[in-house]
Parts: sequence; structure tokens; C-alpha cells
Amino acid sequence: MARAYLSLGTNLGDRHANLTAALPLLSDGDGYRLSSVYETEPVGGVDQDDFWNMVVELDTEVTPRALLERARRAETAAGRTREVRWGPRTLDVDVLLVGEATSDDPEILVPHPRLYERAFVLVPLRELAPELVSAEQVAQAAGAVRKLGTLESLR
Repeated sequence: MARAYLSLGTNLGDRHANLTAALPLLSDGDGYRLSSVYETEPVGGVDQDDFWNMVVELDTEVTPRALLERARRAETAAGRTREVRWGPRTLDVDVLLVGEATSDDPEILVPHPRLYERAFVLVPLRELAPELVSAEQVAQAAGAVRKLGTLESLR
């Protein structure tokens, strides 16, 4: 059993519904915990609305590749299209960490190569696993984040 962390983000459509609908597809029966939801500025230079971001912690026995397949299923179910790099999206799911596993497969790099660069990932990850992210790493990360509350409270 490994502890895995996935980052979710959405800035198109019903952001609450996009995040909520992804959870059963990502967990696929595995137990999970959720960070709070954070409103974050977009990264990448594309003019677009702010994102809602959160991190999901899973206890799972599946491989990083299998988690990537779950992520892609959830994105597809949310109507994700890949037209503009770092552009607006109904759902973006990134596999951040999967226990001690590493992968240098270009399809699924684990740990995620930009994990420690972005506040929208580090702040919710620190909320769930403070032993993985230091306050200094959060301070050095790019982007502003604002805590909105739990997914449940945002209904």
C-alpha cells in the first residue's frame, strides 16, 4: 500500500461539480482524504479565470501509470480538451507522488517535475502532509493562493 497525492484544478464550468465528480474516478475504491479548496491565480501566461485547486491523498496499491489512467478518465469525464498549453480547463489532474515510487517515463514523471515550484500544489499538499513540504518551500513557490474552504462547505 502506498500513499499517493494528486493535484486537481479547474477554472471552467461548475468548478465544484468538476472536482466532486472526479473523486470517485480517481479513488476507484481506495480510501482518500481531501485538502481544502484554494482559489489560485493561473500560471503560464494565458489570460483566464482563477482556478480552484486541491490535493487528494490516496492509500492505494496501484502504480503511477494506473493513477495517470484514472486522472485521464476523470479529465475526459469532465469534458477536458487540450487546446492551449496551460490554458483554461474543466479539470486538470496531476500525479504528484506515489509512495517511494519514481518514474522517468515521459508520460508519467514521479515525483512531478514542477511539484515544488507552484504554491497551488504546495499549500494544499502541506495541509495534508506537512512532513513533505516545508514552510520555506511554500514561501519560495510561485503564485498566490486563497483558501476558500472545504469542498463540502462550498456546495
